[in-house]
Amino acid sequence: MRVLIVEDEPVIAMELERVVKEEGHQAVGPAATMEQAPAHAPRVDVALVDLGLSDGSSGAALARRLIDRFQIKVIFVTGRPGAVCRGLEGSLDVIGKPFSDESVRRSLAKAANA
Repeated sequence: MRVLIVEDEPVIAMELERVVKEEGHQAVGPAATMEQAPAHAPRVDVALVDLGLSDGSSGAALARRLIDRFQIKVIFVTGRPGAVCRGLEGSLDVIGKPFSDESVRRSLAKAANA
């Protein structure tokens, strides 16, 4: 799978990229803003999306765009998992920060089988 990483914290983006690659997937990005992420969208299957982006945009709004416009599977990665509630309609999963490698692996496996 090609996995877009939408994360504005470089260290967290690097950790997500490491896990994605260890699982045999291709990491794309990272993107840190609402503007950057859709530029990668035509080339990806799934997106790991933070709720708060560096330009102040909502990760939920970006996720809605990725799901509706590009049919990309979305997994939220956030320090505020409760803010996603039951998840945005169409999203696959929510990974809480700080995350474990195993939680990212489980979510990627879920996306691969969806």
